[in-house]
Amino acid sequence: MAARTRGAALPLCAAVFLLGMAFCKGFVEDLDESFKDNRKDDIWLVDFYAPWCGHCKKLEPIWNEVGREMRSIGSPVKVGKMDATSYSSIASEFGVRGYPTIKLLKGDLAYNYRGPRTKDDIIEFAHRVSGALVRPLPSQQMFEHVRRRHRVFFLYIGGESPLKEKYIDAASELIVYTYFFSASEDVVPEYVTPKEMPAVLVFKDETYFVYDEYEDGDLSSWITRERFQNYLAMDGFLLYELGDTGKLVAIAIIDEKNTSVEHTRLKSVIQEVARDYRDQFHRDFQFGHMDGNDYINSLLMDEVKVPTVVVLNTSNQQYFLLDRPVTNTEDLVQFIRSVLDGSVEAQGGDSIFQRLKRMVFDAKSTVVSIFKSSPIMGCFLFGLPLGVISIMCYGIYTADTDGGYIEERYEVSKSVIESQGATEESSEPRSAHSPGPAGPGPKDVLEKKTD
Repeated sequence: MAARTRGAALPLCAAVFLLGMAFCKGFVEDLDESFKDNRKDDIWLVDFYAPWCGHCKKLEPIWNEVGREMRSIGSPVKVGKMDATSYSSIASEFGVRGYPTIKLLKGDLAYNYRGPRTKDDIIEFAHRVSGALVRPLPSQQMFEHVRRRHRVFFLYIGGESPLKEKYIDAASELIVYTYFFSASEDVVPEYVTPKEMPAVLVFKDETYFVYDEYEDGDLSSWITRERFQNYLAMDGFLLYELGDTGKLVAIAIIDEKNTSVEHTRLKSVIQEVARDYRDQFHRDFQFGHMDGNDYINSLLMDEVKVPTVVVLNTSNQQYFLLDRPVTNTEDLVQFIRSVLDGSVEAQGGDSIFQRLKRMVFDAKSTVVSIFKSSPIMGCFLFGLPLGVISIMCYGIYTADTDGGYIEERYEVSKSVIESQGATEESSEPRSAHSPGPAGPGPKDVLEKKTD
């Protein structure tokens, strides 16, 4: 009886699951060519996908959840999806070059989403970009609420000014990454004390930093450099994003499952340096840790021991390896200062030799990964072409051999003929001086025919 009940429950669970999926899909609109003319009346969050794309299929259930939640909270943003292969002209118009591509379309503006493909991150992006570029803070209570809610945000303090115009221009470009607020001087708490007004500040890591035009240069570039927290858990995607900052990245390579003193100490040391020396290093360095060395090995094309510290220059692919054991913060600080003053030799880079090395390494890694994941497929992909090439080479070799034999035989025959001809020519003078009667020449034969 129990077995029968369980058997009946399984189809019921499956039906509930399918019903839930269909319910979620109801909040995501399938878009067609009419979208081009109708979209400007609303704000749209659109997933441009290809039916055959594996990453698109992986995103689909997350996208359905995004549509459901955006509808449930009453967001003005509509969620849709478009088959970019069926409506390629529209996708090209929006600059879609890969799949999936997520864009928020607001009026004539289109904003690309470049963050992690999680429900919460996508919804956060939609809320941020669909609202005002620069959000006013009318009170200290609102300021404190924003500071508790956001790990990183930028604030303009003051009235109308050329600096505010630059701030708004930067916000229009960088709203996809972070929040921008503005406030009057009386709204800002007393512990916020910029040297002059108006001012632009970034709040992060339980402190704030003030933009200085003479030291920091262009405002947009400064915002790009400062939009990350000082210490982060690193992955490949984040390292790619950090390449825009121009900062060096100091990473503790550890095994988070390993609770030995060596691993935990190194992570604590780099966290302490990021916190206690941020005033000295935050302009030049980003800090963090990475679980495992697989990604770093592929990046450096070398085997990196664990645990260790690696300093990466993501702008030119150079890296610096520890030249001393790290037992405390002072050891790591000395190493970082050695990197800054150039006393530690940089490795890697983007020279022609390194690029060729990268091509060979990537090709080798691709072949190994294919054989590891599917040996049969690897044999088919690489064995079949090698077999065809081998047969072609064998055919060419045998054809050359036969041709050489014929040519050699022809040369022998030609040499025999030439030698015979030489013999006949050499015999003619001797017959002219011989005592016997000479044979009739061509002229004699002609005379006889005339007679």
